[in-house]
Amino acid sequence: MAACTEVLKREFPSIDGELLTYVKDVLQSGADEFEDGEEVYEAIGAILHEVSQDKSADDIRQICEIFLDLLKPRTADSGGGGGGGRAKILGAPIHLKAVAASQDAVQEDIQSIWVVSRDDSLKVDSKKLEKAEAKRQQKLEKREHTKITTSAAPPVLQMATASQVISKKDNKMEAKGTNRSMDIRIENFDVSFGDKVLLQNADLLLAVGRRYGFVGRNGLGKTTLLKMISGKQLQIPSHITILHVEQEVVGDDTLALDSVLEVDTVRTELLSKEKELNAQVNAGSTDPELSHELSEVYMQLQHIEADKAPARASIILNGLGFTKEMQARATRTFSGGWRMRLALARALFSKPDLLLLDEPTNMLDIKAIIWLENYLQTWPTTLLVVSHDRNFLDTVPTDILYLHSQRIDNYKGNYEQFDKTRTEKHKAQRREYEAQLAHRNHVQEFIDRFRYNANRAASVQSKIKMLEKLPELKPVEKEIEVTIKFPEVEPLNPPVLQVNEVQFKYSDDKVIFNLVNLSANLDSRICIVGENGAGKTTLLKIVMGMLQPTGGLVHPHRGLRLGYFSQHHVDQLDMNVNCVELLQNAYPGKPIEEYRRILGSFGVSGDLATQVVASLSGGQKSRVALAKMCMGRPNFLVLDEPTNHLDIETIEALGKAINKYTGGVILVSHDERLIRMICKELWVCGEGTVKSVEGGFDEYRKIVERELEAAAS
Repeated sequence: MAACTEVLKREFPSIDGELLTYVKDVLQSGADEFEDGEEVYEAIGAILHEVSQDKSADDIRQICEIFLDLLKPRTADSGGGGGGGRAKILGAPIHLKAVAASQDAVQEDIQSIWVVSRDDSLKVDSKKLEKAEAKRQQKLEKREHTKITTSAAPPVLQMATASQVISKKDNKMEAKGTNRSMDIRIENFDVSFGDKVLLQNADLLLAVGRRYGFVGRNGLGKTTLLKMISGKQLQIPSHITILHVEQEVVGDDTLALDSVLEVDTVRTELLSKEKELNAQVNAGSTDPELSHELSEVYMQLQHIEADKAPARASIILNGLGFTKEMQARATRTFSGGWRMRLALARALFSKPDLLLLDEPTNMLDIKAIIWLENYLQTWPTTLLVVSHDRNFLDTVPTDILYLHSQRIDNYKGNYEQFDKTRTEKHKAQRREYEAQLAHRNHVQEFIDRFRYNANRAASVQSKIKMLEKLPELKPVEKEIEVTIKFPEVEPLNPPVLQVNEVQFKYSDDKVIFNLVNLSANLDSRICIVGENGAGKTTLLKIVMGMLQPTGGLVHPHRGLRLGYFSQHHVDQLDMNVNCVELLQNAYPGKPIEEYRRILGSFGVSGDLATQVVASLSGGQKSRVALAKMCMGRPNFLVLDEPTNHLDIETIEALGKAINKYTGGVILVSHDERLIRMICKELWVCGEGTVKSVEGGFDEYRKIVERELEAAAS
């Protein structure tokens, strides 16, 4: 260790005694464990960087190699580079000419320089060799196991847990069955997801008949809380029925209309009883009790208006986009998106005491969203809906629940009123904080000025006590602003994209659209709307070259680089890797900083960038998918429903980023606010064609509302 100490003092003259001792201890304790200079660097490199003034990382790595040579000099048997071991450190220069004066001297000194002599004292004990080999093998196996585990095994996702304080009074009422209140009060509860605390000492009050919009940033726990409530992990009075729309209807031979009707179990049981009793009467039974039972069943059916149920179910299905022909089809014939609509229809038809909806507008087109907004405005029971559709939140809720800082705040009114109230509240809090801070500073200045003045001692003591009694000041919490930035692009001479007389039909001869003409440049902001199934996604795929038109031509500019974001991009991400690795696998060969920079431009930064994709919220996954799309540096974006799962702040940031983007954009969206932010041209898909609408989104909304009024009448 003396040689190591000498090197340390020589190379790092400013190192103090404590650090010197620490480095020596690390080198001494790890002498047998170090396998190469890099391991020495990992052990002490950070400390050496702190005490060095002018040495680079390569310089310190070379010094670490010297330490390794001093700690573990190689013998001829130890392998290594061409000469069979580490170079011996010479005490002084060797002058071969002087050595050559004597043959004996030559033989002696050359051997001492170039030939590794065998030292019997360095012979390795066979037991020690076996022990070292076993240790090395164990280390290799551990590394291999870690490599396999991290690359192949799926991530272990942690589960959310909840705890709640329940009053003795509520417990007694629940036990006796005397609690008949329809209000839901969950007090003093915590929700955690693994080590991450989502809610702490939170309170939630849902008054009967109120419609609550649940808002907050992505990843804070809104969806988790809905699952906790529906799964009864948070205690709610047992007499309150809860329905959480989160899973699509299982496809079978049940007709769509019947699938909705069968949710009303009371009606289903009564109809079954009626059928059974009528069968007995028709079979010739003369039991007077049968007639009495049948009369009772008829009265109950009349009381629940069972005859009106099919018409009510049909109205709900029609509002959600199901035609008469679709209502008579088996549920197994529908895609996942339509089965989710069926699940929503069943929930609306059953009218539970508490209806939980998580992003209900994600699966709907604009026509169905407008219908749902109107339908929910007269919802008779309690509604709790998570949504990031600003227009929906302005129309449906009577109250807004705002999740932030591990608690839930309640605001009366719709989202627009909430936004104004919150802004004013923050301004008032900021003014109060600044006034209190100024008062504190003024008092502290007096104390500092007269602290040693005997005549003012009493006043100073009084001021000190007053400061101690003042409440601890906390600065006003300000949420980090979401920023999204698309890459800069080089200009292209117009037109950059032309769609001429395009026709498309599938093999079953169903014409999707006919004679579509579309022209786009780098300043284009084209928004495409229309009912589900009208061909919006099909048109985007033709523009992308993923589908070939059955007629007409698509002419892209030779310098055009298209970036495509589909509805299913989030589902197609590799869930087993972290965000940086995801981009690395898709676009290998770039420095880590480049991947982190792209992720950061979409708000995925810090520890979030190294999280496993499967553990991210839906909105965070969407931002990762957008980052992946932009790794190809597109100069024209084709976006299909990019707002699904994004929170309101991120949608706002996306709109601003699109407006600043110097490339072209074709967008399919049902988010009214985003369309109004960016749209320069509005195209409507439907009736086998694509038409431009003069007057923009306002005119299109009027057309849809007229169609809904006509259907209702």
